[in-house]
Amino acid sequence: MTEVVIIGSGFAGLCMAIKLKQAGCEDFVILEKADRLGGTWRDNTYPGCACDIPSYLYSFSFEQNPHWTRMFAPWDEILEYLERTADKYGVADKIRYGAKVTEAAFDEESGYWTVTVNDEEVIQAPVLVAGVGGLHEPKLPDIPGLDSFAGTTFHTAHWDHTHDLTGRRVAAIGTGASAVQYVPQIAPIVEHLDVYQRSAAWITPKPDRAIGPRERALHARFPAGQRLIRNAIYWGLEARGAGFAGNPRLMKTLELQAKQHLRKQIPDPDLRARLTPDYQIGCKRMMVSNDYYPAFNRSNVDLVTTPITRITPTAVVTADGIERPCDTIVLGTGFALSANLTRMPILGKDGTDLAEHWKRDGVGAHLGITVAGYPNLFLLIGPNTNTGHSSAVFMIEAQVRYVMQTLDLLRRRGAKYVEVREEAQQKFVDGVQRDLKGTVWESGCTSWYKDADGRNTGIWPHFTTSYWRRTRKLDPSDFVLVK
Repeated sequence: MTEVVIIGSGFAGLCMAIKLKQAGCEDFVILEKADRLGGTWRDNTYPGCACDIPSYLYSFSFEQNPHWTRMFAPWDEILEYLERTADKYGVADKIRYGAKVTEAAFDEESGYWTVTVNDEEVIQAPVLVAGVGGLHEPKLPDIPGLDSFAGTTFHTAHWDHTHDLTGRRVAAIGTGASAVQYVPQIAPIVEHLDVYQRSAAWITPKPDRAIGPRERALHARFPAGQRLIRNAIYWGLEARGAGFAGNPRLMKTLELQAKQHLRKQIPDPDLRARLTPDYQIGCKRMMVSNDYYPAFNRSNVDLVTTPITRITPTAVVTADGIERPCDTIVLGTGFALSANLTRMPILGKDGTDLAEHWKRDGVGAHLGITVAGYPNLFLLIGPNTNTGHSSAVFMIEAQVRYVMQTLDLLRRRGAKYVEVREEAQQKFVDGVQRDLKGTVWESGCTSWYKDADGRNTGIWPHFTTSYWRRTRKLDPSDFVLVK
């Protein structure tokens, strides 16, 4: 038995562990199904993989990183940062690798969660924290014949580094955030690259640059200076949120910038038209890149916008009947957002699986953290806590602070468990859905922010500062405490 079980060792799980340890709690375990910590930044290692938020902001506020070598850090530097942070704060030895949670069930009588690991071992704990992340479980396309393909197929989240793409004919399916990064990297080495686009992405220039040794040394010596830069970036991005969460008409400036960027990099008017989105900027996640568009000016790269109908053992077939031969298929088709939180059975007070509960009543959680009927369960980066304009790490820290307040309330009241009131949760969920109306995210596009029913369960529809305020001080009246 342990006091707290944390699932996942990415930014969310590590932040939770660090704050528990700083509060004097040593009786916790981090269950990690893989053989290394890092979550998203362990799994996504495709060519060009990097964060799309400036590095200065992509770290814990309590542990700045003076070692970033670029304004937009590559995946391996982020992974190294997480490993250093886990070691520095003494939580690395709390991680159990190869420990896949296959079920978690709450017992109302005892007030404990029974967590099953690898279908056999059982761990009991009063508190369960799910830091499983949103961009983790690959979403595979339902294309007839995909299983029949005789060549090599892999998702960007499981990049096959043993498969040399030099001289290959490659089909890149999907043009989201990963494609924008990897397509320019592989275009110069493949024989031919067909990029299959269902909908174009809005792309703005990437203000990237190298951070040299002298600048890094200054950051290490004068962390206050680095914090000033971090704060300036934060408020700059937060100001951009006025168009996302406030008045969508303010997005016009960004749209003009994106169109100018496209005109400058794509001289062919027909190609430019096919790369121009037909929805309002910001409705889907915006991209930043300086080299994605130029890849399409290469003679060995084709943009295909005709829908795919099927895949044969040697080719991709589109609705116009054209067969385009390939020996490699790269799936940049994103992630199953809500499925990440429910990929293992999580059984509440009445034995109902959280996945079934959400399917029946709709996906939702109070502040994206707690769910009525699931006592002492805390979700990190839960429903409606993703942000379209700022850093997820900021949101994680706000959520962990809120969880720590809830655990402190539990301890001070001597309660067996704490559970959010149904009415408090519903008030929050209804408010979020109401506030989403009229925002850029509801302007008519389909996106990974939305579930199968078209309901936006991904985005926080306000400034991140408003979420920080909402989670800054817990309201005990939102909860029922059972002794």
